[in-house]
Amino acid sequence: MRLSLRKGGRERSFMWSPLFLAALAALAAAFWAAAAPAAEVWRVGTWKTAQTIQPFVYARYAAPPTPQVEVRPFTNPADQKAALLSGSLDMTGTTLALAIQAASRGEPVRLVAALGNKCSALVVAKDGPVRSPAQLKGRRIAYVPGTMHEILLRETLQRQGLDPDRDVTLMRIDFFDMGTALAKGDIDAFLSGEPFPTQAVAQGYGRILAYPYYGDSIGAINSGMLMREDFIRERPQQALRMVAAHKAATEAFMADKKLWLDTAAALFHVDRALLEAAAPNMELAWDMDDVFLRRLAALGARMKALGVIAAEPDYNRLVDRRFVDALRTGRPLAHE
Repeated sequence: MRLSLRKGGRERSFMWSPLFLAALAALAAAFWAAAAPAAEVWRVGTWKTAQTIQPFVYARYAAPPTPQVEVRPFTNPADQKAALLSGSLDMTGTTLALAIQAASRGEPVRLVAALGNKCSALVVAKDGPVRSPAQLKGRRIAYVPGTMHEILLRETLQRQGLDPDRDVTLMRIDFFDMGTALAKGDIDAFLSGEPFPTQAVAQGYGRILAYPYYGDSIGAINSGMLMREDFIRERPQQALRMVAAHKAATEAFMADKKLWLDTAAALFHVDRALLEAAAPNMELAWDMDDVFLRRLAALGARMKALGVIAAEPDYNRLVDRRFVDALRTGRPLAHE
């Protein structure tokens, strides 16, 4: 590049080298990068399952400017909650049973959105003798403590007049190992989330005994999104943006099952046909309406009756509906 200057009636020319121009461009780019606001960072916990997929696509559905979403997958809801309380996460998926447990102990957490419904099934050996839940007496049943599946298992047994602590043997086994244990004959049944029940059927060693949803009490509610009270208090607008992305992702996937299952299969390396077979027993969710609240309270009451918690929490404190209400109605976020 040549630059001409006129001095004393004479014109002088200067040649700028390509190296100098490149350095000048890099300096300008660095200046503008430093001046531009940094992307908002969202740290979110969830599971790597189709029924808890939404956080993995928050960046795709968030309103601009696009946030930097750090998704941290867990296998245990207790670990998710511990990470949230330690400040490592801003929001996390959780089972509703664990949210109630945490609130009953006075831990500073709030439910800000639903995450998923259904997803559970009670599975027995395909050619085994158990043909109804009442026939589970004396059987070995795998479960994971602190999950919705545990509560639904205990509820199912009690509805059949069976004492979960005396009439059956409850065995703590990780979800990923339940199918192998059933196939080998180490257990007689398990209650877990999808796609493991459907996988047991597809692989020929399992049979669905029951879908443990009771419309007269708990219904099909399963999981939700949890935040810390201090995060909500200090960053209410960021919390709203996060819930808005959750809503948008949920609605996009529920409106387009193919998109949902294709995305889940690609992200989690799960067989697409297996997800298709499990899909009728999975439902994504975001809203927390009056029916949700009634079922949540029914869940807490059952947890107390089953001895899982000593006292029920204050549900109006546990559930912060301001965000879903604002998104549903289009009104500004209400002050707490």
